[in-house]
Amino acid sequence: MRERSAACASPAARLAAALGLLLAGACGAAEDASRAPAGDVPASWTREFPKADFSRRTVDLGEIRAGGPPRDGIPAIDHPRFAAPDRARDWLRDDEPVIVLRLGGAVRAYPLQILMFHEIVNDTMAGVPVAVTFCPLCNASLAFERTVEGTVLDFGTTGRLRHSDLVMYDRQTESWWQQFTGKGIVGRHAGTQLRELPSQITAFADFAAAYPDGEVLSRDTGFDRPYGRNPYRGYDRIGDNPFLFDGAVDARLPAMERVIAVSLGGRHRVHPFRLLDRQPVINDAFEGVPYVVFSREGLRSALDAAEIARSRTVPAATAFERRLDGRVLSFARAGEHIVDEQTGSRWNLFGEAVDGALKGRALAPVPGGVHFAFAWLAFRPDSEIYRAR
Repeated sequence: MRERSAACASPAARLAAALGLLLAGACGAAEDASRAPAGDVPASWTREFPKADFSRRTVDLGEIRAGGPPRDGIPAIDHPRFAAPDRARDWLRDDEPVIVLRLGGAVRAYPLQILMFHEIVNDTMAGVPVAVTFCPLCNASLAFERTVEGTVLDFGTTGRLRHSDLVMYDRQTESWWQQFTGKGIVGRHAGTQLRELPSQITAFADFAAAYPDGEVLSRDTGFDRPYGRNPYRGYDRIGDNPFLFDGAVDARLPAMERVIAVSLGGRHRVHPFRLLDRQPVINDAFEGVPYVVFSREGLRSALDAAEIARSRTVPAATAFERRLDGRVLSFARAGEHIVDEQTGSRWNLFGEAVDGALKGRALAPVPGGVHFAFAWLAFRPDSEIYRAR
């Protein structure tokens, strides 16, 4: 009953509860969730970011608002430590969500139960400086290279939001960056685009089965946070409205519906999760590129119950090009497995053939990822909505 009453609380009450949990153990006071007047630069911004050049910007400053925590009130992880999957099982359930990043032969999983309290991990994989990011309010997980113009940038949280999405900053120039797009919006790097790296959100068990020698971000972060708890209890209920979002919600989809997006040829298409029950594998083409969406039920939502391990389940979904060696493959579910109809090879959620004639081959990831519909459509309003065939 306590869980239900918390989920039914007003958005303001739930936001206050979330901030209380997020700021537990943090220094600095929360700011009022107010917006800057269009064209004006609030004095608090220049005090907190004295190096930032606010005269250079690509967005209306009136679209940026305080999210509650101050600068670095949600602290990035700068010195991540990792554990083997077998060790991570001591505290991470098989069905909990992790961000999976593969780069240069290295594979790492970043549990959302940790990213929930940090939002950014400044890491280096296979010699490449990367930033792994998660915005809970948009359910947006993205990874980027963090070398810009020959300089390695370290990212932190500004304590500000735009369209409900995390606004990051780099410590070198104090430029502000939109997490959802990876683009600089204020300061020296306004207009600069970070290079996005393909990543997926899957269940920890899928990661561990595919990459038993991979690494998992450890709870040994140097911070005292209630990892495994969800500050945004009941946030992802279909029919609710997003926190601190001032724009008009696109009427084509419920705001909080999860979608898997594909971006090809400069255009975008989103696939509502409600279709995945009937169509767990989607074979289609967009902008002349054949692609496939794989999905599997059983992933715990990170944004439902007070404890992630007790949340309801949602599908995990990934997308890939389905052309391999000049041949277009078609995929289908065969019991619990995904197989291609041309060779009968079995494939995992990471687009890798794990059995059959094509074992060891891999499909190319399609840019896009899984997000809340309101967020994707706020940043890419011209997106097409996929309809079941």
